[in-house]
Amino acid sequence: MSELKGAAIFGQSGGPTSVINASAAGVFQEALKQGAITAVYGAAHGIKGILDEKFYDMSKEDTYELELLKTTPSSALGSVRYKLKNAEEDDTDYKRLLEVFKKYDIRYFFYNGGNDSMDTCNKISKFMQKSGYECRVMGVPKTIDNDLWGTDHCPGYGSAAKYIATSIMEVYHDARVYDKGMITVLEVMGRNAGWLTASAALAAHAGFGPDLIYLPELPFDMDKFIAETMEVYEKNNNVIIAVSEGIRDKDGKYISEYGSDLAKSKDAFGHAQLGGLASTLANILKEKTGAKVRGIEFSLLQRCAAHVGSLTDVNEAYMAGQMAVRYAVEGKTDYMVAFERAAGPEYKCNVKLINLTDVANTEKKVPREWINEAGNGMKQEFIDYALPLIQGVSTPPLENGLPRFAKLKKVLATK
Repeated sequence: MSELKGAAIFGQSGGPTSVINASAAGVFQEALKQGAITAVYGAAHGIKGILDEKFYDMSKEDTYELELLKTTPSSALGSVRYKLKNAEEDDTDYKRLLEVFKKYDIRYFFYNGGNDSMDTCNKISKFMQKSGYECRVMGVPKTIDNDLWGTDHCPGYGSAAKYIATSIMEVYHDARVYDKGMITVLEVMGRNAGWLTASAALAAHAGFGPDLIYLPELPFDMDKFIAETMEVYEKNNNVIIAVSEGIRDKDGKYISEYGSDLAKSKDAFGHAQLGGLASTLANILKEKTGAKVRGIEFSLLQRCAAHVGSLTDVNEAYMAGQMAVRYAVEGKTDYMVAFERAAGPEYKCNVKLINLTDVANTEKKVPREWINEAGNGMKQEFIDYALPLIQGVSTPPLENGLPRFAKLKKVLATK
């Protein structure tokens, strides 16, 4: 395919992670090296930044600050949850995007996100093709939920899993300091897929983990939950439970709704706002058992804990951004960068491409065969899958004992 000269723009979308900026560093540093790319822009708040014509000239940033992105959590450019309508229903946003692309001669579009972001990527790519405007579009995967279809795992998952496993090991010790027993309920993120909650099993593998683990892949039975909790409590005088925020009963109702109206509110993509499950279950257990019960919600900490990041995750996130640029310059478009695990005893991650049409809005869930028969724990197959993803230490450089995160100038691009 012939060389395509023009500017490149990169945006971040959806929930942040501790390594999403590592992917940004991969895109920016690689794009700035490419002769075919005439300018490199970073969109403020994802697709909204392009629609509002607010994006930054990344060539104005200090080289050291771009390098620091690798260990800086959250979305340095700002994220967004903005759903594009189907172009057939309303093409207003698409026409605006095309207008901006033409004005700045944007020929490369990189979008970093999860399921909904890949849907956005796919829609834009199709509209540009239909309009006869040559623009190479590449999705860069990101989600702590690890639920993107077609990829072995997602950047962001390994670091979040490491944080969850580490924190649970610490809670395990704290929960056993007194002479009286206690039940501890730990709420972990995950709406429909239980990959994050499953990572609690890594703490158990190390000898300091939860007694019970409940994922949204299986219907949640409250009576069974109470009985299983009490069985462990009566035996050990102490119980630690890891539970996904997205667990539902057999009728599809979120358990978090049992004690709150929070799940009734929806985001732009129609997803329920979850949270408060740990408190709900803790109150139910306290009422039923009379035991001392504590509910702990990890909340945003599990997606921004760069201080306990996985070096494997950081390196792979960077590689995803870097390879997206290389593939696009080579002539590839309409794909998401994905990972596949090489066969053999030693872990090795290879890169492959998946068509955006296939990956958009498709969720990958934890295989049933990796969950124990009782539905309250994980099998060795999951441990073998997840352990390689949390390897290595990645921490930001320190200044005066505190992390030194990237400080971007964010010089607005003009035309």
